[in-house]
Amino acid sequence: MQPIGDVIKKIVKERNLGDQTNLQKDVLQSPEVREFLQKNKNKIDMSMVKNSMSNLYEFYIQLQNPDKIMSGYRPELFLNGDVIDVRYTPTAAKIEADREKTIEHHLELIDLPERLHNVRLSQIDIDEGRKEVLSLIGEFLSKYKKNPHQQGLYLSGDFGRGKTYILAGLANQIAKENKNIVFLHVPTFIASLSSHFEDNSLQQEIRRVADADLLILDDIGAESLSQWSRDDVLGVILQARMDNVLPTFFSSNLDMNDLEEHFAETKNSVDKVKAARIMQRIRFLAKEVVVFGPNRRKI
Repeated sequence: MQPIGDVIKKIVKERNLGDQTNLQKDVLQSPEVREFLQKNKNKIDMSMVKNSMSNLYEFYIQLQNPDKIMSGYRPELFLNGDVIDVRYTPTAAKIEADREKTIEHHLELIDLPERLHNVRLSQIDIDEGRKEVLSLIGEFLSKYKKNPHQQGLYLSGDFGRGKTYILAGLANQIAKENKNIVFLHVPTFIASLSSHFEDNSLQQEIRRVADADLLILDDIGAESLSQWSRDDVLGVILQARMDNVLPTFFSSNLDMNDLEEHFAETKNSVDKVKAARIMQRIRFLAKEVVVFGPNRRKI
């Protein structure tokens, strides 16, 4: 922020005003200053105006050159005792920019494209195949504001129906509320677990995912599982989510029954009991809803 005196001198020079007397006339004749003086004429006298000229200069110059003094803020005149003072309030553009920064800070994408940060629920096309899921997401958001311990959704359906896109819209909406969201691609996450062995950070990574205010597990059922990754990673995460009633969302090309069969078969064995236990947690955490319609990857 430049000193106001330096800015005034620069503006005077740029406009060939010659001296501050001419600038003072411009200030007092500006519509915004005249409107303020007229509105408060019963509270303001000429001595107040003279004593407040530096503030009036600042107000005027900021109006004429929004980026000179306080970029992203608009000036407002107000009475501060016996002085006309200036305060700054953020512009609509500044508020929106700050909101976008908040979203990016609070939404962590793991093995998913950064462009998902830009998805908004208001941008999502509503068709017959999406009507139910978007309605349920609307209900979730209404309840979530009152109580964050809500059941999530399990979005099933063929690939290309927009399940990930819809969940990105939800994630960005929740991120506006300063909630921490983890949105991860399950197959890639499972495949990369071994990288945490070198620095012994696996338990920390599992805990970070398990403790997120809102967790979205994308493309679950497409991963290649071992007994260990099923029971000691996914199982632990889901158990923690269930114990703490933390909202959890899923997307999958498999319905819940098919997902249970997928969990039963690991690389080295078949265990329907362990699969049933995993699915019990998922069914507690989420309600299944089918997303259908055209393959949008071909559109």
